[in-house]
Amino acid sequence: MTMEFPLRATDSAPEAFERSGKVLGLVPNLIRVMASSPAAAAAYLDLTERLGQSSLSSEEQSVALLTISRFHECHYCMAAHSMTGRMTGLPDAVVDALREDQPVPDQRLEALRRFVVAVLEHRGAVPDAELEAFRRAGFDEAAILDVILAVALKTLSNYTNHLASTPLDDVMQDEHWEAPAGR
Repeated sequence: MTMEFPLRATDSAPEAFERSGKVLGLVPNLIRVMASSPAAAAAYLDLTERLGQSSLSSEEQSVALLTISRFHECHYCMAAHSMTGRMTGLPDAVVDALREDQPVPDQRLEALRRFVVAVLEHRGAVPDAELEAFRRAGFDEAAILDVILAVALKTLSNYTNHLASTPLDDVMQDEHWEAPAGR
C-alpha cells in the first residue's frame, strides 16, 4: 500500500533542509518527505556524503545508484539519478541502457552493473564467479563495500519513495521513468 506523505516545510527538520542544500545543492521532494523523520533524512544525507567519499568514481556511483533504483523499480530515484548521472558526464548510452535494464557499452561499468545486480539478487551472498568477475574488472575490497553502501543508501530512498508516492521535482520531469508493466 502506498500513501501520499506530506512534503514538509523547512521548520519540520531545519537541519536536514540546510544540509540538503549543501550536500545535494537543493532540497528535493525526497528530503521533504523524509523530514517527517529527521533521523531518516539525516541518515540519507550521511550515506550520500559517505558514498561521495568512497572508492567509486562519480560515474561508477551513478551506475550503481541507477542499477539499484532500476532493480527496486523506483520512479523517483530513476528520474533523479538519470538526471544527475548525465550531469556528471555519464554517457547517454550508459544512462539509457541502465534505464532499460540492459548491458552498458563500457566493460568496466558493465562489470559493476552485473555485480550490483548480483548483490541485490543474492542479498549479499554473491556467488564466487560473480565476485571474481568484479575483481578481474579492477575492483577491490573497498569497491565491494562501497557497492553495499550504495545499496543501503538506495534501499532507504527507494523504499521511502514506494511508500510515500514521492512526486518528482520539476527539475526531474524530463527524466520521468515508470517501471515496466506486468512486474
